[in-house]
Amino acid sequence: MRTEGDFIKINECLLPLSWIYGLGVGFRNWLFNVGILKSRAFSIPVISVGNITVGGSGKTPHVEYLVRLLKDTQKVAVLSRGYKRKSRGYLLADMETPVERIGDEPFQMKHKFGDDIHVAVDKNRCHGIDTLQTDVKTSDTDVILLDDAYQHRYVKPGINILLIDYHRLIVYDKLLPAGRLREPKDGKSRADIVIVTKCPKDLKPMEFRVLTKVLDLYAYQSLYFTTLRYESLRQEYGNTEIDIEDLDPATNVLLLTGIASPKQMVLDLKPHCKSITPLTFADHHQFKDKDAEQIAQTFEAMAEPKMIITTEKDSTRLHSLESVLSDDIKRSLYVLPIKVEFMLDEEENFNEKIRSYVMKNSRNSILAKGRKPKDDNKDTIKFI
Repeated sequence: MRTEGDFIKINECLLPLSWIYGLGVGFRNWLFNVGILKSRAFSIPVISVGNITVGGSGKTPHVEYLVRLLKDTQKVAVLSRGYKRKSRGYLLADMETPVERIGDEPFQMKHKFGDDIHVAVDKNRCHGIDTLQTDVKTSDTDVILLDDAYQHRYVKPGINILLIDYHRLIVYDKLLPAGRLREPKDGKSRADIVIVTKCPKDLKPMEFRVLTKVLDLYAYQSLYFTTLRYESLRQEYGNTEIDIEDLDPATNVLLLTGIASPKQMVLDLKPHCKSITPLTFADHHQFKDKDAEQIAQTFEAMAEPKMIITTEKDSTRLHSLESVLSDDIKRSLYVLPIKVEFMLDEEENFNEKIRSYVMKNSRNSILAKGRKPKDDNKDTIKFI
């Protein structure tokens, strides 16, 4: 039976190393808490989206949700470190920037939203925020979304959003390397908003109450629950679209992924097809020619009718194999886009919190009211 935290695996023999790791992370957090290491606040609205666990909590679809929420009224910039990119320093993406130079998630967002938003990468988030505001190409930025910056404490965001995977609740997990936690569980206290992600659509009222109790948040923190909504499958090398509900139940699916946690996709696709053959690579895997051979061999061994399903993030990296993939593989390759939906009818409540913060802290609002930008050493805005 499905339960919260059911994807967690603890390597008990590594717990002594987790204790040592915890000492180091705890000391670093203490240096920030007492002010020895400094956090910078900014006059421009800054919203951080991140997690405490390693990968797989749904950061990209939640950042994209914020982009859709704000882009029609504000000029949005997304700032990421560009994990595993083959470049250094600050880099502003355009539609011609290759995925290798900015990373798969920034590449995906730039190509999805185009010139409606700015997308930049910089490991030094403070430098990245400063550059976005001073560079003539991006000086029209009204709000900055930080992707995966919960542990980047040199920035003090106006709103800090913590994502927690329903299947990997931090209260049941352990620190690296025995578990998947980047920092101790009490790090959740820095969040203004906590979102439990990837929730099953059929959660009962009692389960919401249990989750709320076990997370044990402070009064100033707002708690939300989201679930995944799958859009129509899109043929990567063609124009065909297929709604999941319309899949032939006799179809055999090769689920090709290089993400941290594909298990929820397996659970969600199972009712719509005959069988699923997972072909799983490491998170952010850079596909090579030998991977194309493995894909071809695995797919060839499957019975008809069959198709290949992958994620949007993986599709950006699969383009490096375009010249070596067979026509049959290309015809059979479909991308499964996902969006997030808020549960318990809390979408508008969340939206209003975000809009209100951005409007109250926009440059126009500050100038109109004659207010000074927030002091770097002041507390972040808290929601009660």
